[in-house]
Amino acid sequence: MGEPNVVIVIGPGVAADPGLLRQVAETEWRALGVPGRLVVVGGPTALWDVLTAAGQDETCAVVVLHGPDVAVRPVLSRPGPHAARTVWYDTGLPGPAEVATGSVRMAGRGIWGLAWAVRHAVHRLRHPARRVPYGPAADQWAELRLPDVRGGAPVPVAVLVHGGFWRSIWGADLMDALAIDLAARGYAAWNLEYRRPDQHGWQSTTADVADGFGALTALATGSAPPPAAGPAIEDGPPLDPERIAVVGHSAGGQLAFRLAADAGGVALAVSLAGVLDLAEADRRRLGTGAVAGALGGTREEVPWVYAAADPLTRLPLGVPQLVVQGTGDDLDMIDMSRRYAAAAQAAGDDVVHLERPGDHFDVIDPASPAWQATAAELARRLRP
Repeated sequence: MGEPNVVIVIGPGVAADPGLLRQVAETEWRALGVPGRLVVVGGPTALWDVLTAAGQDETCAVVVLHGPDVAVRPVLSRPGPHAARTVWYDTGLPGPAEVATGSVRMAGRGIWGLAWAVRHAVHRLRHPARRVPYGPAADQWAELRLPDVRGGAPVPVAVLVHGGFWRSIWGADLMDALAIDLAARGYAAWNLEYRRPDQHGWQSTTADVADGFGALTALATGSAPPPAAGPAIEDGPPLDPERIAVVGHSAGGQLAFRLAADAGGVALAVSLAGVLDLAEADRRRLGTGAVAGALGGTREEVPWVYAAADPLTRLPLGVPQLVVQGTGDDLDMIDMSRRYAAAAQAAGDDVVHLERPGDHFDVIDPASPAWQATAAELARRLRP
């Protein structure tokens, strides 16, 4: 298969300035090194014509801003050769919608979400992953990417836990680029999706992270059979259950550190701009009340939930930790990482604290100084 090209389709009724959409699209095309074009359609028939043409080109990744027009909805679930290469995106939150098998639907991230939709469409076409379910719910899965080696010694594993203030508009696609980068560096990447508490409750979230990690360790130890779907694993390297890092970004940093405290078998816990002091983050209304919204109340209302979930109150974790923070992030995030690292060291934990230039999302950009420093520390710990 050749290099991807991208077609972005603007559906009828999309309330967004076309020039701004083009600006976002062209920025991503340049960053990803792919050609692209933007097409505006007036109805479902024209949309289907574009999808049919795209389906004939196996290098074509499709992103559709489908908008609110109900006449377009049946096209989302219509199967065809295009489906496995299509990402459906809505800038708002229109509610659930069925899409064809193989397609992906994203919603609720505003205009900037188009950038993430383009990235995901290109990443999954360039670097396909094996999707492994660990439960029956739609969000109970992980994507496995393996290094390009055959057999040989077991490879270390990075479990990636995405952030997004525990809200359902954000998903595992946030960690696509890191998963690809880690596989290129010789790691197996396990990019974990989970049910978010805004739709399913806090207990579902914590249970899913634990279960998704358990599914990975079962695969690594050989106590579970290799999954049937996706790229072949039989010729890939075995996974090393003694060298597993959990890497969480933002809210995922909290989930990763809680997992490290609760589960055995974690060689290194990594926070990338993580929310590591839940009580203070809630008191400062971080993310417009995201902490209380996720945990079901304030620390005063549900103290037992905070006691189990808050990395700061769980110290010492008893697991080596890496706390990474961008110096251009929100000052409260910088403060939280510094105070957590100091408290963890005082509690006797093995902690490395790194601050590097960059904002909240640069820490998950493979090209950033923050990620380069993180990858070097991962290699020092897991690839001696």
